[in-house]
Amino acid sequence: MTRTRTTGKKATSDPVTQYARDVISGKIVAGPHVRAACRRHVDDLARGHERGLSWDLVAAMRAINFFADVLCLNGGEFEGVPFVLLPWEAFIVGSLFGWKRADGTRRFREAYVEGGKGCGKSPLAAGVGLYMLVADDEMRAEVYAAATRRDQAMILFRDAVAMVDLSPELNRRLVKSGRGERCNNLAYYAKGSWFRPIASDSSGQSGPRPHCGLIDEVHEHKDRTVIDMMQAGKKGRRQPLIFMITNSGFDRTTLCYEKHEYGCKIAARQLEDDSYFAYVCALDEGEDPFENEDCWIKVNPSLGQTIQKSYLDEQVRQARGMPSLESTVRRLNFCEWVDAENPWIDGDLWRACESSTLTVEDFRGSTVHGGLDLSSTRDLTALAVARRNADDTCDAFVQIFTPAETMTERDRLQKTHLVEWSRNGYVFAIGKRAIDEGAIVDNIETLMAIADFEGIAFDPKRIDYLIGKLDEAGVNIPLIPHGQGYTKAMDSGLWMPRSIELTEQLILDGRLRVVFNPCLRWNVASAVVEADGKNNRILNKRKSTGKIDGAVALVMAIGYAYHVKDTGADLDDFLNNPLTVLPA
Repeated sequence: MTRTRTTGKKATSDPVTQYARDVISGKIVAGPHVRAACRRHVDDLARGHERGLSWDLVAAMRAINFFADVLCLNGGEFEGVPFVLLPWEAFIVGSLFGWKRADGTRRFREAYVEGGKGCGKSPLAAGVGLYMLVADDEMRAEVYAAATRRDQAMILFRDAVAMVDLSPELNRRLVKSGRGERCNNLAYYAKGSWFRPIASDSSGQSGPRPHCGLIDEVHEHKDRTVIDMMQAGKKGRRQPLIFMITNSGFDRTTLCYEKHEYGCKIAARQLEDDSYFAYVCALDEGEDPFENEDCWIKVNPSLGQTIQKSYLDEQVRQARGMPSLESTVRRLNFCEWVDAENPWIDGDLWRACESSTLTVEDFRGSTVHGGLDLSSTRDLTALAVARRNADDTCDAFVQIFTPAETMTERDRLQKTHLVEWSRNGYVFAIGKRAIDEGAIVDNIETLMAIADFEGIAFDPKRIDYLIGKLDEAGVNIPLIPHGQGYTKAMDSGLWMPRSIELTEQLILDGRLRVVFNPCLRWNVASAVVEADGKNNRILNKRKSTGKIDGAVALVMAIGYAYHVKDTGADLDDFLNNPLTVLPA
């Protein structure tokens, strides 16, 4: 496959501005944030001089032509093909190197590029790094492929090494350390410069002073360590660049989403930051890529070049047949920020279960089953109550508890609304900086006066914290162990995979009605499932994007309620057992 070259060596035409105008006019189909970025470029051509900005077409074309004249792509059908930038890539590269400040240095010091999987972001970033290594007139330039883990950093760095191998010009000038897959440094002795991978988990490294920091897969970064490491070291550089590339993510509390949101606002001119460049692929509001393939080009700007329509057809077809894949396909291939990496329940399905008219009082006199998820003393604890009705529908509610004095801090860190939810009665603030188990026992006793509890299913790991309080209060209620992993609780037979299946079936059939609680909605939206080799699924707290205690408690309550009726004989011995707590 070859790329059609759209740019010449001489700066007689301006492919950057032409792309911007074509996007604005609709000749090139693009999403809302790319359209905004293009309008920003055109507006700055007209008025940027008022802020000391200037457009240097010669500098822009020098960088653009470096790719085609010096670099080759690698891998499969692209092996050895000259790296001719596609129009959207030329817009990015030309913008980064063509816009100047009043002092003649480059305008942009930070760039954020978000696009669909397979559109060529990593080779583009590697090419930018090589240009800044050998063609940017920077003495002792330090160029880094940076990530949280070294193996991740090596992915982008290997693209750069392959480009060097395929380029006679670069092969003549650069010296590699290590061989083949073990190459770990590209040295440019003429300028005393280097290009190497770096990771936050590496030891024995001195503080980097990057001229260029390339940060791949920003959505996988759990914290700010890598970006802060690059930002801290660039202060001594004349015109450094931090270049970030990523797919869309699933956690709106991360650095990636922060950069995403900032970039969108900058492009839309809601905020002003002349040093920040953003090219954010996205669909327009209301567009569904599973229903209309005409919008695919907006998030896959290399469609028909590095990625083919047949591939996206296959992804959509598989996602329709396997709902668990839908979130991944929407996120990776269509740039949709989703609630979780592998969300348990679709948001619309869950909201259809919520009831604003059902109340706790409606459970008075009913036979119910409970589910209790006891978290650490400084986090959320949840108590769910489920009622299996005669028509095989299920009504439920969930009470959520949290320490009072830590809510404000956790709202800030987790981007939640615990203080507001507590004020409106959706969360019980108990204790000071730790959960007061006595208050939970008081709530259980109150609920026992309203409904007839068969028992409460619990996570065996933490029940010891509550047993003493139940004894002190004289509360006698059967506690039924519920397995949390891939194994059943001994004798009771309760385990998470079956309880999840039962809950899902109720939701899909429209047979579950739950008292509305915004904190529970957050828990459900954050819930992530993982499966073993036999496709037994559990809720994974470690991989979830937020807290899921309410969801876990609800699943246990429903699993217990339906397990009792289906296989009641299994639990008869336990319900008649004189001990309060049943063996795990």
